[in-house]
Amino acid sequence: MACKGFTLGGVKLSTLTSSAEPRLHPFGWRRRDFLAAAALFSATAAVVLWQNAHLAVLWDLSYTLDSSLRIALGQIPYRDFPFVHPPLTFLIQAAIIRCTGRVFFHHVLYAAIVGGLGTVLAWRIALHTLQGRLSAAWAISLLLAAPLTVLGIYCILPFPSYDCDTAFSVLLAIFLLQRLPVFKPCVRNEKQVLRLAALAQDDSKDGASSSQSLRIGLIRAFTAGVAVVLPLFFKQNIGLPFLVTVTAAILLLLANYWMRGALESSATPDAVTLMTVLAGMTATLLSAALVLQCIAGIGNYLHWTIQFAAQRRLPGLGVMLGVYRQPSLLWMLPCIVAALVLLQTRLAKARWSQLLALGLLATPFLWTLFTLFLYDDADERGDSLLALWPLLLLLSAVLTLFNLRRTLSLRTLLPVIVLAAIHGTFLSQQLWGSTYAIWPLLIFLVAEIIAYLATFAAPRWAAAMPLALTVVIAVTLLVCGGFYTASEERLSYAQFPEGPVQHSTFPQLRGMAVSGPYLANFEDLLRYTDANIPHSDGILILPGEDPFYFVTGRVPQFPVLLFDPATDPYSSAQLVEQVRARNIHWLIVKRELQIKEDPTPQREATLQALQSAFILQSRLQGYDVYRRP
Repeated sequence: MACKGFTLGGVKLSTLTSSAEPRLHPFGWRRRDFLAAAALFSATAAVVLWQNAHLAVLWDLSYTLDSSLRIALGQIPYRDFPFVHPPLTFLIQAAIIRCTGRVFFHHVLYAAIVGGLGTVLAWRIALHTLQGRLSAAWAISLLLAAPLTVLGIYCILPFPSYDCDTAFSVLLAIFLLQRLPVFKPCVRNEKQVLRLAALAQDDSKDGASSSQSLRIGLIRAFTAGVAVVLPLFFKQNIGLPFLVTVTAAILLLLANYWMRGALESSATPDAVTLMTVLAGMTATLLSAALVLQCIAGIGNYLHWTIQFAAQRRLPGLGVMLGVYRQPSLLWMLPCIVAALVLLQTRLAKARWSQLLALGLLATPFLWTLFTLFLYDDADERGDSLLALWPLLLLLSAVLTLFNLRRTLSLRTLLPVIVLAAIHGTFLSQQLWGSTYAIWPLLIFLVAEIIAYLATFAAPRWAAAMPLALTVVIAVTLLVCGGFYTASEERLSYAQFPEGPVQHSTFPQLRGMAVSGPYLANFEDLLRYTDANIPHSDGILILPGEDPFYFVTGRVPQFPVLLFDPATDPYSSAQLVEQVRARNIHWLIVKRELQIKEDPTPQREATLQALQSAFILQSRLQGYDVYRRP
């Protein structure tokens, strides 16, 4: 329900200071909140630990861990070596290495902790979204958060990743934005009007309290501004749309205040808050730019993270629109439209009409649940679950536009901001590949959808209908999401052969486990290099699938560690030139890859060019070792 302004007893409620709002919608925690948070955190962390207990994708791990190690050793990305990702994820992992040593399990614990906190944050965001709009807000928010115990930011890809860290930073920014006093409570009845008026009059009598509240509000606003910028330095395709949309939303609100001539009256506190958020964003951006210029050069940073990254990974418009070419939308969308039309007619008060609308709204989710029995293939089950994304994104976009027609506020603009972040995520690997870390953002949009649909319900169904729809959605996402995560369908680009899980015997890889011969082969290579390759000799490893440098502690002497079109800027000829220029003595080529397709650019030409400069020294299980004569 949209918020409306009220005037009572000479007090205009839109002028309420932030001190009145927490008492209506308290951010304080009761015992049940602590219990719910502990349950959500523990369940999510347990799933992350369980995932790591039986699988590891060496391709992703090697890039994160080896890149973090070279940063921990003092090498500067963007200046000393090409690097296409922003630095924060790698700086965090480098700090873990510096503080606790090179032990893989420490990074697993990091993923489990951040994953658990992400689920708790998503729950609190959903709760604040629903408070004041639904009587069963606490129960509904908890139901919506439950699927995140299996679909949380680190549940599907359970080890440190920039996408997952970015999703967490976006959640943190949204959480802090929701705590700002510009998020006015939605007043629903005369009793709340009287209560708000009394609180406002009490606050006006207490100048000291108002002054203190103002200072706290400005600190919160500045902190929120800082948090809004952080996603940009975790992953640019998510953080940049998020930052741009937040900035546009704030400027739009300020322009709206100015056009209404409200800056001199009721909207002044809101305008000050929004300008303080902008100040926090500006200060953070300028500070980050100064640090980058002093350490790596801002030109180098922009070249690798924006220009080069966009050249290699930015998809065309047709590919982006492919997200909405789901065949299931041809029947799912009419169901939703029919339900919305029915809820806005005179028939909406009838019991049969409410039940029919609920059935139409629930049909896409019930169908997704039914496909678990219809399909045996994990790929088809996964596609069925992912097909809910375009449906919910379209529904959210339409309902958000209706909300914005009613009132323009940061509360009603927040779904637009989240939609921009989600579509920025799709720039990387579209629907199938990009959703693994951003399920909490979808849950926020679902909370907004349920709150909006509740306004259409007849008074006697106002509580039952949203709760019933929430149960259907939560059960579908929890059950289907559990199968999706357990099937490792999102990780199908890597091989997990049937058979016993192998655990590493190296102390640096404590906690790593995966089926197949990959760990045994890798450890054989580690023993060979320790016995035969001097620690100071330069090594080139193709395609760089294993966390070789993380385990050995050797200093990487070649600019590129992972040979992938998104990270490798060199042609075959340039690669050979770099080998000679950097005096690389050894070439290691991995034959038995865990990843299904070798993504090395111009693979055959590259191997042929390199083998002309090296001679075969040893043929290990899974690896060929070459040496320069």
